Formats: sequence, C-alpha cells, structure tokens
Amino acid sequence: MPFIKGLFTPLSLLMAQPIAVAIHGGAGNLTPHTLPTSKVQEHEAYLKSVVEEAYHLLEEGRLALEVVEIAVRRLEDAGYFNAGRGAVLNEKGFVQLDASIMDGKTRRSGAVAAVRATGNPVTLARLVMERTNHVLIVGEGADSLAKLWALPPLRNDYIPHASPVWTQGTVGAVALDKYGNLAAATSTGGIVGKKVGRVGDSPIIGAGTYAENGLIALSATGHGEYFIRSVLAYDIAARLRYAKASPAQAIEEAFKDRLESIGGTGGVIAVTPKGEVLFYFNTPGMYRAGKDAQGRLIVATFR
Repeated sequence: MPFIKGLFTPLSLLMAQPIAVAIHGGAGNLTPHTLPTSKVQEHEAYLKSVVEEAYHLLEEGRLALEVVEIAVRRLEDAGYFNAGRGAVLNEKGFVQLDASIMDGKTRRSGAVAAVRATGNPVTLARLVMERTNHVLIVGEGADSLAKLWALPPLRNDYIPHASPVWTQGTVGAVALDKYGNLAAATSTGGIVGKKVGRVGDSPIIGAGTYAENGLIALSATGHGEYFIRSVLAYDIAARLRYAKASPAQAIEEAFKDRLESIGGTGGVIAVTPKGEVLFYFNTPGMYRAGKDAQGRLIVATFR
C-alpha cells in the first residue's frame, strides 16, 4: 500500500507559520488499464489548478475553512468526479448528494445528506454549521434550506456525462492556514445504484471527515459503510492524541487495524499542524494533489 508524505523541516517554523493543502477526487480501481491517458492528464491538470488556487488563497491569508469549501466547490463543479455535477445515479435514476465540513479551531461542523436541490452541498453544509444549531440535516429539510438560502440549483445538465469509472469517487479537501487553523471538507454522490436515501461516510463527522487544531485534518474516500463502522477519521485522530503516534503511523495502523480487518477499501488525505501533506490508500489508485509547507507539489493518480 502506498504512503506518500510531504517533507517538512523545522526551519519553516522559524520563517513563518506553515500552510498546506491537499485534495482528492476518489480512490478505487484506477489503473493505466482502466483509464485513458488523456483522461488522467485532464483530471490531474484540473487537480493541480485547484491546489494551486487553494494554496494561493492560503498565502493571501484566507482561513482554512474558506479554502476547503472553495476547493471542494471546484471539484463538485468539475464534472470529473462523483460529486456535484459528476455525481452518479441511485437505483431510481436520480442524484442524491452528501457533504460535510469541519472547522478545526472550534470543532464546529455542518453536514447534509440526500440533497437534490443544489449541486454544491459543501456550501449548504457550511451554512448549516453557521446558520443553525444543528450539525446534520437530510433530505427535504436540507433541500428546503438550499432553496431558502438561494444556493445554485442542481440543474438537469448536472446529470453524469462520463463513465462511472472516470467519475471515480468522492472529493475532499484539507488545509492548514497561516494562523494555525486546520479544516476539512468532503462531498460525494455515493455509490452507483445505491438505495434511495442511502448515506455514506462523507457527511458523518469522525468517519469520512475530521479536523482538530494541533492534531490533524482528514478527508476520506472509499466504501463508506466500512469507514462508518471503523469511525476511521476519528480513530486516526485518537491514535495521535492518546497513543502519541506519528501521523503516518496513525493512518497506516488505523487502516490495517480498523478498516482492512473488516474488508474496507479506500483512501485518506491529511494535513498536519506542521504543514505535512499525507496520502494513503489501499486501492490501485486515488486522484490526489497537494502542496506542503515547503511548497512542494504532488499531483498523481496511480501508485
């Protein structure tokens, strides 16, 4: 299983508070045999543009929470991934979207599930966090809020227009801003042909999304039921807090002990308080990109 980590040296702390960002477009059976080279290049170019934009916003002083929302909105709008415009259809032939966002400074969170009214559920999730006393709102309740807050609708042209293999998976973003704040966001269309109303791990805080200042920011992708059963994102954070594991060790051990032991597959992206960027996945590939505290850029799909 691949493990790719951004480099970090203490010198950067002496110069300035580090910043970092990472994004993903899903993990799965992504191989040179299943993906045309032209599609890989197209997707990676888009991922690079999103990361570069997000990093620039962090350099300007934008908050991590804002940046992860903006990055995930770009991924929802792309049509390349199983989120927003590129979301797959459920068993009845329509789209239902899930998303969540978490502020590592306060641990405030917002999430929505089974959304049909807007193509940017990550923004709806943030508004749930900021404008209500709730964390998770689903179905008609979430759709009514999207209309009340005049979010862009999920239009008819937001029907998948590419192979499900190409629009492989969930999208997510994690970031560290120059004030030391961490944030994470995740958005998905779920499983192809899923039961109406099925909800995966993406909108579940602690399963597919988690952020806590001084600890880590995480966004997951994969077979959501296993990530829920593993409470994987929080399990990684708990290993850092209580076992004093390194970020790399915490992620690898959580996958082995919690996810793989029950047959789960997928991946995770992470950013640490030091500005490290980490990717880990147990599938053939994962759409991914990141830029660490040293400004080192990673864009890749395969192992």
